[in-house]
Amino acid sequence: MQRFFGAAMVAAVTAFAVGSVQAGEVLDRVKSSGVLRVATDPAYPPQSSQKPDGTFEGFDIDVATELAKRLGVKVEFVTPAWEIITAGRWGGRWDVSVGSMTPTKERAEVLDFPAVYYYTPASFVVHEDAAYTKVEELDGKVIGTCGACTYEFYLKHDLTIDAEGVPPFEYKVTPGEIRTYETDTNVFDDLRLGDGVRLDAGISALPTIKGAIDAGYPLKILGDPVFYEPLAVAIDKGDPEFAAEIERIIEEMHADGTLQKFSLEWYGVDLTTAN
Repeated sequence: MQRFFGAAMVAAVTAFAVGSVQAGEVLDRVKSSGVLRVATDPAYPPQSSQKPDGTFEGFDIDVATELAKRLGVKVEFVTPAWEIITAGRWGGRWDVSVGSMTPTKERAEVLDFPAVYYYTPASFVVHEDAAYTKVEELDGKVIGTCGACTYEFYLKHDLTIDAEGVPPFEYKVTPGEIRTYETDTNVFDDLRLGDGVRLDAGISALPTIKGAIDAGYPLKILGDPVFYEPLAVAIDKGDPEFAAEIERIIEEMHADGTLQKFSLEWYGVDLTTAN
């Protein structure tokens, strides 16, 4: 029994060490390699998209590039699935996520959120031929959204945003069915087929919806934003040195107007405050 207990303790400690980041480990690796590996989702213009030549562009891309520059290293982008990013325990496959992630309580169990860099309004979207005039009319309807994201949590009436300065919100819609997709773009693809053909509505970030409309999708925004979510830089849990350095740089970018400049360039408005 004593031998079994000792072996079990060794196994538990080993498993913890494998799944955890050691303090200072990521920052040391980034500095020594000269490269900051950033996870992003290129299916979310104007936050992030990939051009035909393979390069990336967007608000998140500019923020990540500037973050790397102020760390004194180059930036490299990788595109894992959103569910993999939010699951944590990255194992060094990338160093940071600059992907418009909301710091929810559930995610904070496996990730650290050193700094909020902007806020985005969440809105409902319907086909341009739909007769809806207010979001409350979507009660009982089929609504699409990204899987395991804050919009799905909102539709389930289970959204917790653990960050300071978040404006209060209320649940205005109770869907009859929630359909989840890998990306919001897939929601728009189904919604563009016609009112009620596959979906009655969708919910996404207002800038993402506007980007789809600008790209020619026959959609329209329904009502006012239902909540504002803070969006933060995310890192694997357990590296306070790396977190502190990111926090310092993002605060610096807020103070010197860099984030506001990027927001105005990509969104046409200043989304760096919750207004």
